[in-house]
Amino acid sequence: MVVLNKIYTRTGDAGETALGNGARVAKHSARVTAYGTVDEVNATLGLARLHAEGETDAALARIQNDLFDLGADLCRPDMEKDTEAGYTPLRMVAAQVERLEAEIDAMNAHLEPLRSFVLPGGSPLAAHLHLCRTVARRAERLVVELAAQEQVNEAAIRYLNRLSDWMFVAARMANDDGKADVLWIPGANR
Repeated sequence: MVVLNKIYTRTGDAGETALGNGARVAKHSARVTAYGTVDEVNATLGLARLHAEGETDAALARIQNDLFDLGADLCRPDMEKDTEAGYTPLRMVAAQVERLEAEIDAMNAHLEPLRSFVLPGGSPLAAHLHLCRTVARRAERLVVELAAQEQVNEAAIRYLNRLSDWMFVAARMANDDGKADVLWIPGANR
C-alpha cells in the first residue's frame, strides 16, 4: 500500500528523481521520460472519461489502473525479485494485453470496414480518445527507444501497442459505431 503523507520532498530540486528501486537518475532520462509519458496517457484518459458512460467508462477505468501498473513496471529497471525488499516488482503480464485484444475484437465486430483513413474528431468522446491514441503512440515509441538502451518488459511494449489500437476502435464506436467518423479525403483542398 502506498502512503503519501507529504507531497513535496525537495529531493528532485537538482533535476534528479528516484526510480522504484531507489536509484537516482536525471529527470530527463529515457526511463523517466517513458513512464512520464505513460502518466500523460493516463491524464488524457481522465479527460476522455468526462464524456464516457457505462461499459466504455468502466473499460477506461480499467485501462487507467493498468497504466499505473505500467508506470510501476517501467520505474523498476531491474527485472528480478528485490531480495532486500522481499518482493517481486509489479510487471505487466500477457493477460492484460490479451484483455485489450479481446475488447478490440468485440468492439470492432460492430463496425463497418474502413474505406478511408479517419481524421481525429467527431463526438467529444471520440476526439478525446484520438488524443489518447496519439499520446499512447508517443509513449510506445519512447518505451521502444528505452528498450534499445535498457532492459524493458516486453509485455509493456505490447500493451502500449494494443492500447493505441483500442483507442482507435473505441473512438469509432463513440462516433455512432463509425457512421459519424470524419474521413480523410485525399487532396480535397488542392
